[in-house]
Amino acid sequence: MEQFANRILRAMILDTSLYEEVEADKEALGQALGVVILSSLAAGLGSPTQGIGILVAGVILALTSWFIWAYLTYWIGTKILPESQTRSDPKELLRVLGFASAPGLIRILGIFPGIRIPVFIAATIGMIIAMIIAIKQALDYTSTRRAVAVCFIAWFIQVIIFAFIFILMGYPKKV
Repeated sequence: MEQFANRILRAMILDTSLYEEVEADKEALGQALGVVILSSLAAGLGSPTQGIGILVAGVILALTSWFIWAYLTYWIGTKILPESQTRSDPKELLRVLGFASAPGLIRILGIFPGIRIPVFIAATIGMIIAMIIAIKQALDYTSTRRAVAVCFIAWFIQVIIFAFIFILMGYPKKV
C-alpha cells in the first residue's frame, strides 16, 4: 500500500521516472486500475451532481475511456507515429495512462463550491500534462511534440467514438 501511495504522489507531481517504472512493472496494472477508479470517484464526489448511480456511471465511463485511450495511443504511437526506438505494448500504455489520471484526484476538493471550477481546471491540465509525459516515456519518444500529437489524435478519435455511442444510445434525449 505504501508503494501505491508513493506512486500516486509521484504521478501527481509529474515525476517522469514514475512512468518508466510502471511501464516496466508488469504487476502495476492493478494499481493503475485503482488510480483510474479513485480519480473518477474524486470527480464524482467533487462535482455538484449527486447519487450513487452517477458515481457508478462515472467509474464505468472512466474505465471504458482509459481502456480505449490506451489502445488508441498504442496503435497511433507504434503504428502511425513511431520513432525508430519505439517499442511498447497495450498493457504498458494501460499502466502509464492509468497513473496519468492521478492529478485528477484533486477533484475531490470540488466539494468546496468556491474552488470547484479552478480545481477541475487544474486537474484537467495536470492530467493532460501527465498523459503527454506518460506517452513520451512509454513510447520511448525523444520528441515531446510527437507525444502531444499522439495524445491529441487519440483524444479526437475517442471523442468521435463516444459521440457515436451516445447517439446510438439515444442521447441527447429529445424532450
